[in-house]
Amino acid sequence: MPQHITIRGARENNLQSVDVDIPRNQLVVVTGLSGSGKSSLAFDTIYAEGQRRYMESLSAYARQFLEMMERPDVDHIDGLSLVISIEQKTVGGNPRSTVGTVTEVYDFLRLLYARAATAYSHETGNRMRKQSDDEIIDGILGFPKGTRLMILAPVVKGRKGHYRELFEQTASQGFERFRVDGSMRTYEEGMKLERYETHDIEVVVDRLVVKDGIRPRVGQSVQTALDMGGGTLIAHVVDIQGDAEADVDAGDHLFSRHLVDPETGLSYDEPSPNLFSFNTPYGACPNCDGLGVTSKLDADLMIPDPSKTIAEGGLVPLGKPRDIWIFSQLEAVAEAYDFDFDTPIADLSDEQRDVILHGAGEEQFDIKYRYKGRAVNYTHRYGGLMDHVQHAYDNTDSSKKRRWAESFMRETTCPTCGGARLNKIARSYRIGEHTIGDLANMDLERLRRVVNTLSFDGEQQRTIARPIIKEVEERLDFLVNVGVGYLTLDRTARSLSGGESQRIRLATQVGTQLTGVLYVLDEPSIGLHPRDNERLIRSLQSLRDLGNSVLVVEHDREMIEAADYVVDLGPGAGEKGGHLVAEGPPETLTHTSENGTASNGTSGTNDVVVNGEYTGSVTAAYLRGDRVIGVPGERRTGSGDVLTLRGATGHNLKGDPLRIPLGTFTCITGVSGSGKSTLINQTLYPILSRHHHNAKTVPLSYERVEGIDHIDKVIEIDQKPIGRTPRSNPATYTKLMDYLRDLFQQLPEAEIRGYGKSRFSFNTKGGRCKKCGGTGTVTLEMNFLPDVKVTCDECNGQRYNEETLEVRYKGHSMADVLDLTVTEALDLFENLPRIQRKLRTLEAVGLGYIRLGQQSTTLSGGEAQRVKLSKELSRPGTGDTLYILDEPTTGMHFEDIRHLLNVLRALVGNGNTVVVIEHNMDVVKQADHIIDLGPEGGQRGGEIVFEGPPEELAQADTYTAHYVREELARAQREDAVVMDLNAFVEEGAA
Repeated sequence: MPQHITIRGARENNLQSVDVDIPRNQLVVVTGLSGSGKSSLAFDTIYAEGQRRYMESLSAYARQFLEMMERPDVDHIDGLSLVISIEQKTVGGNPRSTVGTVTEVYDFLRLLYARAATAYSHETGNRMRKQSDDEIIDGILGFPKGTRLMILAPVVKGRKGHYRELFEQTASQGFERFRVDGSMRTYEEGMKLERYETHDIEVVVDRLVVKDGIRPRVGQSVQTALDMGGGTLIAHVVDIQGDAEADVDAGDHLFSRHLVDPETGLSYDEPSPNLFSFNTPYGACPNCDGLGVTSKLDADLMIPDPSKTIAEGGLVPLGKPRDIWIFSQLEAVAEAYDFDFDTPIADLSDEQRDVILHGAGEEQFDIKYRYKGRAVNYTHRYGGLMDHVQHAYDNTDSSKKRRWAESFMRETTCPTCGGARLNKIARSYRIGEHTIGDLANMDLERLRRVVNTLSFDGEQQRTIARPIIKEVEERLDFLVNVGVGYLTLDRTARSLSGGESQRIRLATQVGTQLTGVLYVLDEPSIGLHPRDNERLIRSLQSLRDLGNSVLVVEHDREMIEAADYVVDLGPGAGEKGGHLVAEGPPETLTHTSENGTASNGTSGTNDVVVNGEYTGSVTAAYLRGDRVIGVPGERRTGSGDVLTLRGATGHNLKGDPLRIPLGTFTCITGVSGSGKSTLINQTLYPILSRHHHNAKTVPLSYERVEGIDHIDKVIEIDQKPIGRTPRSNPATYTKLMDYLRDLFQQLPEAEIRGYGKSRFSFNTKGGRCKKCGGTGTVTLEMNFLPDVKVTCDECNGQRYNEETLEVRYKGHSMADVLDLTVTEALDLFENLPRIQRKLRTLEAVGLGYIRLGQQSTTLSGGEAQRVKLSKELSRPGTGDTLYILDEPTTGMHFEDIRHLLNVLRALVGNGNTVVVIEHNMDVVKQADHIIDLGPEGGQRGGEIVFEGPPEELAQADTYTAHYVREELARAQREDAVVMDLNAFVEEGAA
């Protein structure tokens, strides 16, 4: 077997004919500046070629059902094995998908409870026991005389199939009546069901009326039904004949040889794993349909500011009074209950507020209403504001109106199941003291300890449970080791960050125990506190030790230093990148000076000449400590005003007051799962967004917020991608394209020809190329091969038709402008302030090298986030803006972080407030104020354990403090070249 993965002539995206030999069965880190070509090498070349070869190994029949992959632009790759990619994409947006279902741990727990749990009555709490045949007969004869019923044998429950043979065999035994999915059917020759739908089938064994002298008949029917139904039968009560009055429920009554409550006669069917699934109708809670939460209208969201009057729009769902029916009703109610529209809602009595919100029941009001210009009087009841919104929600087909109604609803724990998602029967099974819902609600670290101490009734149950528990323990160990021990099994998958979902998939892969595989990972340390990073590194090393090759795209210092081999791409980004500037073990890089000469005489870096200049490995300089991001000379204390959030208790938060000094650079940090995103993204930001921008997002529970009027707007910059189609590019996303189209529309040539603004859009007809539709490429369909995209031969990839390209600004057509880099465009548009502002912010965040028309799909994760950042920064600032950034260093190299910090500190310098959720110590040490959450993750977190500047945090006793001390010491090395943060201050851009 080859010892290396040999790559020759890799030219995908910006790679410059890279030749590299990557050792197999080792932990290899690919690093370099954002946009230097890391993902192009690891994913677009190595992973893509591995997938393509696997596809080609399939039969021609199988390949016709698959989308074939295009061959990467590379001369030669040798030494590839099976390739598995674990990327940053989220695991799914389905609310039914949870950590437990994604990792399959919950599937094992379902099996465990179906086979080894003890059942208790949900009515009395008594332990269930099995019924004898005589007890079942007595139970049926115990119905009141005159009761008409059917004895049914359940033969199929919740399974797919057409069941033609079952119907034939049962009919041949003399049973021709069936209840299929709740409907009565009589056997017909060839009878069958929809094969791919889930069905319930019961055989009608007997139909009878309860009376004296039928015990032998009932006994024979019960015996037959129990044999056919696997020990279970259903007595379906139709009605009661005659004048008998009895307290008996019509419908199904379950009898079983398996489980029964001796006090009430309540019987359970034999449990199956489906009973404990919240994704099937057999196990899901009927109130919340297995979601664990219900949406409920919240009065505080309808009246967020009680100091306002109704006339001022204090009732947010209605707005200000106008001539519509609901306000005519309110006027009549106000007259009857002695209040008016000019009284602050806070000054109304409890009775008055209650009638506004909940109505007046059956009380009638004289309502004056204008209909088609004439006055009309009605006598009508008033249902209340909540009824008005709920009615709109329940009866509309408009998604827009439903979203409007949902903005006044808050998700609350389902009162029926208590958030367990399961019905009352599933919740009544216990192992020791724990239901399956109890286990799903524990954080994974605690669950690991509890699973090992579960007590079972009898040796048989322990024997059954032993192999299942072993599987559960192994999977929990893997999850804890990758740093997600603070999560719970019932945590929804869509609430996970990209880094969390990636580490969960990593734990699943470690659990498969595969060998000989090449794993390719994209920054698995995202969202991980340095404390938890060590566990992640150990998990990757264990994956390697199983006999696998692990290729990681990463910027994290600890990950690079723990690698067996490092591949460094650069020296710059975009067109200035794509070269191999260094390779070898980490110690080789750290002993190499920045000019490429190793201290031991060997060569750790490659001599690279770009634009006539020699550049070495910037990564190596930062790893050695030759370059460091310095500490600011002084910490800002802010404007003196404070934004305070009190009583936040969403998820694991404990209600500690959050104080953000305005006019500062504030960093929110803490171990993974300590509640940072819950506090900022899910509580503070929705509050501010609703107040300043009338947003519909609903915050998690809190008491009050103070100082909200000291800021005039809030801007959130998250990690969502900026575009998923080739039509999206930096110019369109930042709205620079609108200014360019305005400019070209005003040129003399355009005015002479009568061209409007839309003429210069490649997304609309008129100015775009007719053949390619403005994409610049044409797709050719290839039989048995992947579709090939070739440059459009009519417009030569320029997207516009010939007439549109004849309109030029300083000799540049629109296509020429989109082909410029940001730096080149700055020179061209030096006298146009609006365009300059957009371009300068792109350059300030370190993106001067990207082209204005570069497809968004070709941008790296770090580049895409900085494009988003530049869009927000280019908006005219007021000096009272609060910026919220969630891990902005995602995908960023040390040098890229320096560019980012330039911009953030400049924003604060202009009087704004910047709040950053971050683990990166280069950012943390630059903050003016740090809020550290902890002390642990999950339920043991959610507390604010420190507030203050980094120097004070370094003296504290928290997990973050240890790493801040190390980082501050590194920044104070006397021989280090401190990369000065000369703040970028561009009027209107920051």
